[in-house]
Amino acid sequence: MADTARMLHENGLDPAEVRRIVETALVEDLGPDLLDVTSVATIPATQTDTADLVARADGVVAGLAVAAAVFELAGEVTGTGRTVEVSLVARDGERVARGDVLATVTGPTRVLLTAERTALNLLCRMSGVATHTRAWADALAGSKAMVLDTRKTTPGLRALEKYAVRAGGGTNKRMGLHDVAMVKDNHKFAAGGVAAAYRRVREAFPDVPVQVEVDTLDEAVEAVEAGAVFLLLDNMPPATLRTVVAAVGDRAELEATGGLTLADAAEVGATGVDFLSVGALTHSSPILDIALDLRTD
Repeated sequence: MADTARMLHENGLDPAEVRRIVETALVEDLGPDLLDVTSVATIPATQTDTADLVARADGVVAGLAVAAAVFELAGEVTGTGRTVEVSLVARDGERVARGDVLATVTGPTRVLLTAERTALNLLCRMSGVATHTRAWADALAGSKAMVLDTRKTTPGLRALEKYAVRAGGGTNKRMGLHDVAMVKDNHKFAAGGVAAAYRRVREAFPDVPVQVEVDTLDEAVEAVEAGAVFLLLDNMPPATLRTVVAAVGDRAELEATGGLTLADAAEVGATGVDFLSVGALTHSSPILDIALDLRTD
């Protein structure tokens, strides 16, 4: 799995974490006896085949190295030790069309079919996120604004889904609660206000980036005067966003958030904000339909 590990690392993914995700998914599918009863019953252990991963719809592909890891680990997980050769045809981030071959896999037929659904579940999910993200990035073309993801990810798959956002032309906001402090309404309420909450975070964690959610122009000014350099402008209409940009846009990075839709992305981007955060990238993206087809020749 050396080449696959290298590709994962180049994509900003931790090969050890991908292995954990893949092994968990395979064991979930194979059950306590690690057995694919249908493939074992119908296919001789010595049979080998070649299959193609084929796009069934137009979109942006992401997760090919992850899919490769599934095929390469399936024999190890099932205890057969049989290996699969994976050849990638497409590259993550590329636009693909219905009928395009994305990768080819050759190896024991049982292993190919045992790995099939897990590989497709991850690849289709990641490609769906990348495709959706690309639509937002395209809608923002011509403005300086970039689309950001959020923490609204599938538990256990955050690293993969956030990678898919990057592959689709988006930007990661933060990986979790540990790497960026985000002062939201409940924090402000509990701390006694915007400035007080910001100061407490800055004092407790002086080296951690701080982002502050604000609901009004007055809160935005208060936050910047307290020292904040990144503001989340929550549920503000375009007219209000433009007002905030004019007031504090030269002193802080500004992110529009809350209730955004693809239909209004261009209008919001034109207000001068730096980012649009879109939870739907990871919580509501439809999959990109991809299939595994055994070759008949």
